[in-house]
Amino acid sequence: MHICIKRYIMIQMKAGIYYNKNRLSLIERYLKPMMQMLEEYSCSCTVVKDGSNLDGLDVLFVLGGDGTILNIASECALRGIKILGINYGHLGFLAEFEPEKYVEAVKLVCDGNYVVNRRAMLEICCKGKTYLALNDLVIQRSTGLQNFSNTVELRAEIDGITVDNYLSDGIIVSTPTGSTAYSLSAGGSILTPDLSAFIMTPICAHSLHSRPVVFNDNSVLRIEPKSCRSALNLVVDGKIVDVIDLEVIKVKKSKYFVEFITRGDKDFFKKLLIKLNKWSK
Repeated sequence: MHICIKRYIMIQMKAGIYYNKNRLSLIERYLKPMMQMLEEYSCSCTVVKDGSNLDGLDVLFVLGGDGTILNIASECALRGIKILGINYGHLGFLAEFEPEKYVEAVKLVCDGNYVVNRRAMLEICCKGKTYLALNDLVIQRSTGLQNFSNTVELRAEIDGITVDNYLSDGIIVSTPTGSTAYSLSAGGSILTPDLSAFIMTPICAHSLHSRPVVFNDNSVLRIEPKSCRSALNLVVDGKIVDVIDLEVIKVKKSKYFVEFITRGDKDFFKKLLIKLNKWSK
């Protein structure tokens, strides 16, 4: 189970605020009142610019959309810092509050009357480097002018057993958290947050039998490019982190979790309907 239901009381809490710099004009009217309110609760507060400013924090308020949360989530997971998201983006699926509810958000944290939702992460190993992903890993064909390729051929194994050889635009490997993102758009199933599973979804497969595969998150997934006319992009939580050709990629569940502060609402499907209907408008 990924949802840990427990009430917390923070003593001498150290909080940080991390925000989307591209939406500063929208956020700045909330930023100072939030910091003042935290000080009234005798909570130390600092503005976080990047991962180097996170050490020593207990809680991080993230003001932005899902992309902003994904930018900082793995750094928080490594340090055991809890995240509370306030949505200033479009979808805001990972955020708990809308902007006008910032007072309620601060009170929830400072009163310690909240629930922690633990979300599993992917650990990705390739070329001697390790990456963490809250949402997904995407191995995709290059669309660069010099490295353009039409399709890629990828062999996938789970615990040493071949799943399939995919001739496609690439493969998405996602957590339950990321199953409502790119994987969903590519035809993958939605996984509820409490499932101990990951999903592998081919992108535009050139086959009638290639379908998304849900597998136990205790398994090890191995993806091997079988042929490469050009380089492949390795994309972690929406960012290209490397360019590869015939390197093997290994994926398993990380020992780290992202911990989200929530109000304890258990109606995942209600939130799903609200957010995805908003997305489609």
